[in-house]
Amino acid sequence: MTSTVKSDAATGALRGGPRRRRVRVGGGRGVPLPLLVPALIGLAFLIVPLIALLVRAPWRSMPEQMTSAEVWQALQLSLVCATTATAVSLVIGVPLAWLLARVEFPGRGLVRALVTLPLVLPPVVGGVALLTALGRNGIVGKWLDSWFGITLPFTTAGVVVAEAFVAMPFLVISVEGTLRAADPRYEEAATTLGASRFTAFRRVTLPLIAPGIAAGAVLAWARALGEFGATITFAGNFPGRTQTMPLAVYLALQSDPEAAIALSLVLLAVSIAVLAGLRDRWMTAG
Repeated sequence: MTSTVKSDAATGALRGGPRRRRVRVGGGRGVPLPLLVPALIGLAFLIVPLIALLVRAPWRSMPEQMTSAEVWQALQLSLVCATTATAVSLVIGVPLAWLLARVEFPGRGLVRALVTLPLVLPPVVGGVALLTALGRNGIVGKWLDSWFGITLPFTTAGVVVAEAFVAMPFLVISVEGTLRAADPRYEEAATTLGASRFTAFRRVTLPLIAPGIAAGAVLAWARALGEFGATITFAGNFPGRTQTMPLAVYLALQSDPEAAIALSLVLLAVSIAVLAGLRDRWMTAG
């Protein structure tokens, strides 16, 4: 009897001492309250602001807000610029991802760090960096202006450049990860059979990594659509030329909060659509 009590006590000690209260969830597993409470607080912290946006939305005046010329102008500009920025990111970002994933060269780690730097760089700092590089007096921009008459700041093309600068790292990371997961022996077999390196990439590798490219493109497009800091710093906020939806939200918030909420709901709907498109890749069903 005594040995049994000692055995139970030892088992309890190995399991972390006295039993703590647990909450039963699906599958018969218990969730400790010290984990459940902060988890629910975190969930509320993320969801309540979105619910508040829906509660405070001016549903009665929403049709009028959505049909105004300024909103459609900003929405059209946002869609065009985000799509163009994504196309630019695909053209130069996929080869860059392939270089980082498949080619060994000195300083590759440093190059990868520099490529991902816009992910953590404050967008306003990115806009200032673009001005110093591509502005009329920038180290590259002055030559573009004097040789070709190209001026990027405070133009629609400047919006595309700013959005591509902050969005392309999402594409590069996604494609590089897919390339590292793909078996390189298929590409090597194609080159052994006489295909050039580029032909093997185009005919073999691209079909294999197409899901990763699609996911990266969607992420890049969503990031470009929501870009604010780099855009307003490098391209300004001119209606019909550089005023995208996030800039229109910021401007409306100062004079017409209801319009700002209505515009925010449009961007919220786009974000939900992006998550729905990526759910099969990054989310698992419960």
